[in-house]
Amino acid sequence: MTTPNPASEIAPKMAELSANVLFGDVWERPELSKRDRSMITVATLVALYRTEQLRGHINRALDNGVTKEEIGEIITHMAFYAGWPTAANAVRVAKEVFDSRG
Repeated sequence: MTTPNPASEIAPKMAELSANVLFGDVWERPELSKRDRSMITVATLVALYRTEQLRGHINRALDNGVTKEEIGEIITHMAFYAGWPTAANAVRVAKEVFDSRG
């Protein structure tokens, strides 16, 4: 069963732009690998305290070849730039994702 995308119902144009521009174009550009883009995105979401988006992008990062250890290092690095509480929250989110993947 597919989880419905709330953006499709509430903000269909945003959902369209996300699918076609962000994930259909930006994430497919060859200048950075998907692995690199995942590391950048995880770091940014940690810094901005975007918990819900972080969860999905940690999953994507793992799928794109970023290791659990690398995600831990990204979070540790960001603790010094984005703040300790922000990083502590990211650790909790990462643990939830790691545990859900087995």
